[in-house]
Amino acid sequence: MKFDLQQWINTGRLKSPWVAHYDCGSCNGCDIEVLACLTPVYDVERFGIINVGNPKQADVLLVSGTVNPRNRVVLKNLYDQMQHPKAVIALGACGLNGGIFQEAYNVVGGVDKVIPVDVYVPGCPPKPEAIIDAVVVALGKIKEQLEKADRGQAVNG
Repeated sequence: MKFDLQQWINTGRLKSPWVAHYDCGSCNGCDIEVLACLTPVYDVERFGIINVGNPKQADVLLVSGTVNPRNRVVLKNLYDQMQHPKAVIALGACGLNGGIFQEAYNVVGGVDKVIPVDVYVPGCPPKPEAIIDAVVVALGKIKEQLEKADRGQAVNG
C-alpha cells in the first residue's frame, strides 16, 4: 500500500476546516451568531471546525457586514493571504448586497464586489445552523478544488 502524504493532508483539511471571520462593519448581529456556533449549544468544534485569527492558516473565510472603500482593501488582503484551495462565505444581508445600508454613499455593496464568494448565507442575522451548513457547503467547494488540482487542472482563486 502506497502512502500519499498530500492525500493525507487534503483529507485532514476537509475533516477539520479552519475558519477565519472578518467583520467588514456590521451591527454585530452576524458576529453574535458566529460566536454562538462556538458555544456548547452548537459546538462546531465537535465537527472539527476551528476558529482561527490568522488568514494564512484558514481554509474558509467568513465575511459579515457591509463592504466600504476603507475595508475593501483589508478584505482583499485577507483573501490574498489565504492558502489555496480556499472558500469564502458571505454572511447576512449586509454581506450579500449591503443590506439596509446598500444605498449609503460609503457602501461598495456585497462581499462579491471585492472577492469571489462561494457560499451566500441570507438572513439578518443568519441562524447558527445556516452558518454551519454554509461551512459544510464550502468544504464541498474546497474538495472540488482539491480534486481539480489532483487532476492537474488550474485552481481558481
